Amino acid sequence: MDCVGGAPCPVDEAALESLPADGLRWLHFDLVDRRSRSWIANAAILPPAIRTMLLSEESHAQGIVEGDFVGGIIPDYERDFEQVEPTRVGMLHFGVGPGLLITARRHPLRSADIVRSRFAAGVSVHDAGAALQMQVMAMAEVAMQVLHGLELRAQRAEDGLLDESLSPDIRGLASLRRRTVRLHRMLAGTRTVFHRIEEDEDLPEALRPAVEQIAQRLAALDGDVGAMQARLRLLREEMDIEINQRTNQNLYLLSIMTALMLPPTLITGFFGMNTGGLPGSATHHGTIFAGALIIGSALAVYVVLRAMGFVRR
Repeated sequence: MDCVGGAPCPVDEAALESLPADGLRWLHFDLVDRRSRSWIANAAILPPAIRTMLLSEESHAQGIVEGDFVGGIIPDYERDFEQVEPTRVGMLHFGVGPGLLITARRHPLRSADIVRSRFAAGVSVHDAGAALQMQVMAMAEVAMQVLHGLELRAQRAEDGLLDESLSPDIRGLASLRRRTVRLHRMLAGTRTVFHRIEEDEDLPEALRPAVEQIAQRLAALDGDVGAMQARLRLLREEMDIEINQRTNQNLYLLSIMTALMLPPTLITGFFGMNTGGLPGSATHHGTIFAGALIIGSALAVYVVLRAMGFVRR
């Protein structure tokens, strides 16, 4: 990007062979394209370590400072046309130096869409540090959107826990915790990269303010994710307590029913014996007598349990 005012413009292959003497050029490459990889591999303006990092197939975050250039690989959410909410994480490669920012990816990334929409709205950048900050903050914005969605789901889980008529959704909470852990790992990796770059004594002074602001913003966002994780842990503990209470209540009711039914069961078994001389077998009211005895024994057990404090009101 080297058009007037920092607006995006098309760049042909011939223009890629030379860089402007002043201003800013922002080049974004698709690493799946062989021509993109060939240009990066032969870009003499880039230090060898930066070219290697741009072409690397590593899947973990890292960053280096080489001469006047800073390079890195940071995670970013991929753009999936079939899913509204981002789930898959890809890697964004970048190399930034005097008047130049190169970004590259193997899969479409959501942060690129945000940067493109900002350019379409008239936003412009005029130095490499501001361009790098815009790109990373776009990634942070996607992370914030994901965090906001997780917070809404956590709030619904809390409402379900407070509503005694609903059962706690343990499976949904487990999925929520997994996504929060992935988000934390992504932000922690990116935060570590820029923190190491910030601490590097060879970091160009022109890029230091942007790197410091990026590190601070990522630290704050990672802190919000940490608070979300603590909230989910507390919610899980409350759900476990609620489930244990419901289980104990069910076991309590089952024990009371078992105690009440034990004497009637014994009486039924006694009168069910096929032996002679059973009480009431010679009268027409034997069944009524046995039924009354069953009900009376159950009531007697209830009175005893109530007197002993086992039956709560």
